[in-house]
Amino acid sequence: MNDFGMNGDDLEQMYQEVILEASRDPHGKETFAPDLASESAGGESVVRASHEYCTPGESHQFNPTCGDEATVHVEVSDAEPHRIERLVWDGHGCSISQASLSVMVDLCAGRTVDEAMGLFADFHELMESRGKGLADEAKEDRLEDAVVFQGVSKYPMRIKCALLGWEGMRDAAARALAAKNAD
Repeated sequence: MNDFGMNGDDLEQMYQEVILEASRDPHGKETFAPDLASESAGGESVVRASHEYCTPGESHQFNPTCGDEATVHVEVSDAEPHRIERLVWDGHGCSISQASLSVMVDLCAGRTVDEAMGLFADFHELMESRGKGLADEAKEDRLEDAVVFQGVSKYPMRIKCALLGWEGMRDAAARALAAKNAD
């Protein structure tokens, strides 16, 4: 991984700042899902496509280890190649899960489903690196700001936090495609 001429501590601090900034000002966060953490929460959110000629999909993810929770909503274009026209989420959790969701929205919204799934695979590989990063510089370049989660991958208990939203995006896109094929 490119160290930008910084020592390890400086680089780690820069990564932490990027994660904190992304969690403070999360991209793609909307309020649409019931708060499943509250006892009064009932039912499920209603999925409606806001884009004409799109099929919606939604996935709720929960990390019982730390309580992170996210519902990811995607709208996939009906035209080929299928494109993620809208990608939003609702939820709560630690700064890592919130920042990862925000960065995921920035990276995947507007891309084809295949491109988004490629980014999912690259991010998953980064999380499996246990702090070593990716050997493939092209993958790191594709991940853009998501490479800051390399430090998170050193901590097995935090990997689930970083992957929560990505798993939701993958599942929501699969649901949208399945609904499209059922028509």
